[in-house]
Amino acid sequence: MLLKAKLSGEFNVIEEGLNSRTTVLDDPYEGGKNGLSYLLPCLESHHPDLVVLMLGTNDLKSRFNLTASDISKGAARLVQTIQNFQHSFMTSPPKVLLVSPTHVYEVDPSKEGFHGAEAKSKELSFFYERRAKELDCYFFDAASEIEPCSKEGIHWQVDQHAKFADILAKRIPELLLR
Repeated sequence: MLLKAKLSGEFNVIEEGLNSRTTVLDDPYEGGKNGLSYLLPCLESHHPDLVVLMLGTNDLKSRFNLTASDISKGAARLVQTIQNFQHSFMTSPPKVLLVSPTHVYEVDPSKEGFHGAEAKSKELSFFYERRAKELDCYFFDAASEIEPCSKEGIHWQVDQHAKFADILAKRIPELLLR
């Protein structure tokens, strides 16, 4: 909603955020969160010109035991799916802005599920940028501008959502004109 308001009707913004969504993983405790399973039906429904993709934070959960490189490869698989999607009436596949997630802070020792995530989260931008170059898509490191909640360590406060919307509102028109 914030981004749509900032783009002032110039673009149709479709928000597809979902708590606990992963890149390509089936979570044994939270079903229906696999981004890859959801992606093609979403593309088929909306036929976007640009997809802003920021997934990977939930892949940091300790139960998955993945490296930052592994997580970036899950994101890369999603980028490839987007780049290979083309409905018969589309002139070209959607462009992709791959966003490396913000850092995770392990500030609450009683919080389960993200043990070891802070160090890995600080490696994500390196690997996401590498994947973006390999796949010739646009890249942005959200951690360079956005901070998670200092008390909770994962989710963003309202001001950070607004800041992110400002950043995207400046970049999206430029990307679509390229």
